[in-house]
Amino acid sequence: MLHTTSPQCIGIILDGNRRWAKAHGLPTLEGHRRGYEKVKDIMGWAKEEQIPFVIVYAFSTENWNRKVEEVSYLMGLFKEILTTKLAELKKEGIRVRCIGERSRFSTDLQGLMDRAEEETAGLSGPTLVLALSYGGRADVVQAVKRAVKEGKNDITEAEFSSYLWSSGLPDPDLIIRTGGEKRLSGFLTWQSVYSELFFVDTLLPDFSKSEFQAILAEFASRERRMGR
Repeated sequence: MLHTTSPQCIGIILDGNRRWAKAHGLPTLEGHRRGYEKVKDIMGWAKEEQIPFVIVYAFSTENWNRKVEEVSYLMGLFKEILTTKLAELKKEGIRVRCIGERSRFSTDLQGLMDRAEEETAGLSGPTLVLALSYGGRADVVQAVKRAVKEGKNDITEAEFSSYLWSSGLPDPDLIIRTGGEKRLSGFLTWQSVYSELFFVDTLLPDFSKSEFQAILAEFASRERRMGR
């Protein structure tokens, strides 16, 4: 069902994959794969609700500090998503965009990001924005550096936003974090100032369509005054 006040953009902090795997007696890495499957579900729900943009926090700048085995597995999973899994997304009309510190990834993976964006650019479904090696402070710092490099010494908020990795994307109307933690952990620091926040205890692989719809219903009932 389409809510009368439907968000144009939602952000999702993907949390709880490793705890889910442990609770089910599965290898930690399997939790990440189940988490990706849930992202596919969420994109389907977003399509039904006619939500144009979904930004998922898939890999933070701090995540590089995790165990080598886990980081390596995640790199492999990202490659799989941008190659063999890309056909599934294209079939659903889903556009793909990647934001974050691309230079930290292998040349091969950077190329796959570019190709995925190019191949899905003309599709008519919602846009899946993958925040990869993303950090809100890192985003602001790189935007400042770019503006300074271009000789900008007097800049408006709108102009500054154009230097962010998320340039061209709407700010998230709402942000959902699964897994029970109640913080944003550097997700869209500049862009989230007026986002409605929803923290759910459910671990990502168990996040359900009914929970998603309940969040949209509550969002529609909230009065967003934007400081007015």
